[in-house]
Amino acid sequence: MPELKTAICFIDHREHMQIDGRFLKDLEPATRNLIKGDYPKAKVTDFICDHDLLKYQLMRVDGMVNSDVKQTKKINRRLTKAMQSDDYDIVDVNDNLAKSLTFGQKVSDAVARFGGSWGFIFAFTFVLVSWMCINALHLFGLHFDPYPFILLNLALSCIAAIQAPIIMMSQNRAADRDRMSSENDYHVNQKSEHELRILHAKLDNLTQNQLPHSLEIQKLEIEILGQIRTELDMLQRNQMGNPKNDLNENASQENENESENKTD
Repeated sequence: MPELKTAICFIDHREHMQIDGRFLKDLEPATRNLIKGDYPKAKVTDFICDHDLLKYQLMRVDGMVNSDVKQTKKINRRLTKAMQSDDYDIVDVNDNLAKSLTFGQKVSDAVARFGGSWGFIFAFTFVLVSWMCINALHLFGLHFDPYPFILLNLALSCIAAIQAPIIMMSQNRAADRDRMSSENDYHVNQKSEHELRILHAKLDNLTQNQLPHSLEIQKLEIEILGQIRTELDMLQRNQMGNPKNDLNENASQENENESENKTD
């Protein structure tokens, strides 16, 4: 059976088997830096036993967990602040415009609604046809606007001249409504974009930092459990070895007593 190599731990200065510890060069840089923080003169060729290494592995786990928790809290604070931000109040466009309506604006809206309806088209068509039929056929003995209906053209021109600015007034109100709606949409989109950026940063932190840290922590946990298992096996072997030694000592004592009795 090959002889197991031993090494001296630079922390407790005791001799240990090499299978019960690690050399600093075999450790991960983060754990090695923690050890060098307490022992600046430590070299990569120095040996550390599992019992002392366990302390720094747990420190490494605590450091990664605390770092992840700190970063997550920082991002959550940014997200909460962005969601609670009241830099711009969303305006109810319809309610705001309805409260500021004047009589002329109400009239312009009514004229625009009626002028853009089928009822207006049917009514105006009926008036035109009736006007032309009465004057062309001399119905009811009326002949106040003979062909080519100059009076009708004058009436239509006056109606168009009056109707156009009234409709434009209503369109200006519609433009104001659209402008206010656009401002609301802009600020809502800006706030949503800011929140999405923070959520994206949170996902990046999760995928780039926390998940690798979780895998590294699991790896360290497996190493720690292996070290604990090794120490338990050593304790169990020592406990099993002690009764045998006691039996051997008792047997040797009995043999000595028997030899003394025979000489007597």
